[in-house]
Parts: sequence; C-alpha cells; structure tokens
Amino acid sequence: MPKDEAIAAVETIPLPLAPERRLWVECARAAIDEAWMIDRLRRMVETPSPYGEERAMAALVARIMAECGFEAAVQDIDAQSANAIGRLGRGDGPSLLLFAPLDSPFSGRPEDELPWVGDAIPSHMRPVAEIGPGTLVGLSADNPKAHITALIAAVHAVARSGARLTGPVTLAFGAGGAPAKAPAGSIRHNIGHCVGCEFLLRHGVRGDFAVIAKPGYRIAWEEVGLAWFRIRVRGTQAYVGRRHVLQYRNPIVEAAPVITALERWFGAYARRHTDGLVAPQGAIGAIQGGWPHKPAFTPAACDLYVDLRISPRTSPMQAERELNAALRAIEAANPGLALDCAMTVAIPGQTTDPRNWIIQSCIRGYEDAEGERHHPFLETSGQTEAVILRAHGIPTARFGLPAQMSPEALPPGDRPRHGMGTVEIARMRRYARSLVYAIIDTCTRGLDEVGLA
Repeated sequence: MPKDEAIAAVETIPLPLAPERRLWVECARAAIDEAWMIDRLRRMVETPSPYGEERAMAALVARIMAECGFEAAVQDIDAQSANAIGRLGRGDGPSLLLFAPLDSPFSGRPEDELPWVGDAIPSHMRPVAEIGPGTLVGLSADNPKAHITALIAAVHAVARSGARLTGPVTLAFGAGGAPAKAPAGSIRHNIGHCVGCEFLLRHGVRGDFAVIAKPGYRIAWEEVGLAWFRIRVRGTQAYVGRRHVLQYRNPIVEAAPVITALERWFGAYARRHTDGLVAPQGAIGAIQGGWPHKPAFTPAACDLYVDLRISPRTSPMQAERELNAALRAIEAANPGLALDCAMTVAIPGQTTDPRNWIIQSCIRGYEDAEGERHHPFLETSGQTEAVILRAHGIPTARFGLPAQMSPEALPPGDRPRHGMGTVEIARMRRYARSLVYAIIDTCTRGLDEVGLA
C-alpha cells in the first residue's frame, strides 16, 4: 500500500457504550438548545476580536461559561489580549481539553481592510449579527465563534445529562490564533501564530487529550505546519527623470518573472509533498517595494512574502532548502537577477497516532451521530493550534463544524469564495451531538481504559 494510503486508511476500533453511558449521551444530545446557541453566537459576533485585541471576547466567553455553571476565568496575556478558560468536573480520571481560538484574522474596520477585501466590507466580515431562517451571518460567525459556541453548548449539555465524570473537561479559548504577526512598527509581540495556545499550555492549562474545533466535519490526526519567507529581489535605486541616463534595474519589474515562476513551483511542491491527510500549498501573500508617497524614485529592493505550508514529514529547514533551490533555478533562467531569501516564521507540522484514544473516540462519536462510516478528508493545507498541542505532547483530534470552507461543502466543479462568517445553526447542533459522545466516552472512564495507566 502506498505511504499516503497507509496513513489515511485507519479503521475504527469498535467500543460499544455501556447502557449507562448510552443514556448519558442521549440525554446530553437532547439537551442541546439551538435557541441558546443562536443567542450566545450573536453576542460573540457583535463583540469584535481581531487578532491581538481579544480581551473583550475573552471576558464575554468567560461570562457565558460562568452562566453555565462552569469554573471560569480570564487569563491575561497583556493589556489587549487574553485567553478564556472554563472547567467542568474534577477527579483524577482522564482529562479532556477542548480548544478553539478567540480571534478573527480580520477586524471588520474599513481602515484596516479596504481595498484588500474588496471595495466595501461584506456582511460576513462586519461585527453585526444578521439572523435569518436557520442561519447567522457576521464577522467570524462560523470560524471561530460558532465553534466556541458549540463547544460550550456540548459541555453544558453533558453537565445536564447526569453523566458522572471521572476526570475534568477543560474549555480553553486562545488569543492570537491567526497565521499572522504584529504589523510593522508594533511594539507588541504576543500577537498571532498561536500565541494564546502556547501561553495556556505554559501556564498549566492542559489535558491528557485534546480536541481542537476548526472547520471540517471529519476527524484529522495530522496537519501542516508553515514556514514564512521574505524573498528580496535586488535592483538599483534610480529616479524616473534620469532613467535614460542612470543605471536602471527596477526590482519591481524584476519581481514579475519570480512571481510567475514561483506560482508554477508551488504546484509542483504541493504534488511532491501530498501524502497522508495533507497537500501543503504555497502562496505569495504580499509585495512591498518602493515609496507610495514618492513613486518618482524606484527602489533598490522589492520584497515578496511567501507562506509555504509544510507536511509533518518535512522540516522547516528542508522546506527552506527546496525553496532556495527553486530560487537558484529562477536566477539561472533570468541572467542578472539577484535574489535573497530569509525565513521569518517556522511552525513544524505535527501528527497524532490515529489509533490513539481521542482520535478513535471522536471517530466513534461521528459514526454514532451520523450513522455512517467515517472517512477523513485528504489533501488538507490548513494550519491551526493543533500543531502546538501535539508539539507539547498532547494527543489531539481536529474536529469541527460542517462549514462553507471545509471540503464537504465544495460543489462539483465550483469553489466558494473565502469567508468565515456564515453558519447554519443546524450544523452547530450536528457537531455538538458528535462531540458529547467523545466527552462522555473519554471523561467517564478509568485511566487504564483510555491507555493512560
């Protein structure tokens, strides 16, 4: 069997629920309240939480968890960022950490986002909840705020089911989950790239197992990491009024063949590294060159910013060597071209053994709720805090809502636009129904039953 098929071909390990656990699961599923979820999701959507500015959202989420009867707290990171933590149950049995980020990658503010998201801020990117028949639209309504709501709703339902927990369920919602860093000139560094998750783990918020809630109604046991690069195209600084008599090598123009060659290379790179559950992608996300306030002067450098996703079976240094080899080939094909490359961010991909308890428990929960065999999504390229949780030694399942951007939502021959602000309420309930199974299946057992003794 080829390597990629071997990694993806994972059979469910059957473990029927005892009658008492079955009763708890059914009682919890019956307690999931769609009206409650709509109201809490509305409150979250109308609380802006751009990455680096999550404090108000953390406070709201902590209040909602306290209203549910959980132990709840806000964990300060700095004056603008915070995490939210909740807990149900005590005991020395198996513990489960349920995680989702708090932040939105977009602010919804015109001064930040226009014209880069379009000529106007679309409804799904505004911090205003628009509630329709069975849907809610607004800034990050689906990812992450519907996921946060569904996690809390699932644990709240378990609390009302009468289930006797042997170990705690911890809800952890982290700041700075966006694949982003502080803008140029900022004096803050605790922004983006999973900083909230790292902060939680370093300050003792942990579990024997974890579930991270991100789009995609299947269970994933591995995902890509990422490496960011700044590619500098060298040229000669000049002046348009003397272009015809001065040395003239405009790096903005020189960047054009680099861009087109890299776009071709990204496809070959993805094909070369597609295996297991992942198909790592690459893209040029930004270009910087020259002075917008004095375009009469051409610059000596033009920078291209690249996000290159990396398989769990590829190190950041391996990715850097592959990219450098591609750049040398581009230089050879374009005499006189001079390129420099610097890695600016590196987060390795990670994997959990698909036979691990939490992966299997989530798969059983999915199959129990849906009445069908689980098949994982293949060729994924999204990066989340799952890589941080796994790097800290916590077996982690990625499992989330059926959503606009997840693979099962793609119509044949079509692709949706990018968006994280539309959610169907029934899908939140559907996800919560699967999740309560994994919570009860895990946190009502002994350590030996889940492989921890």
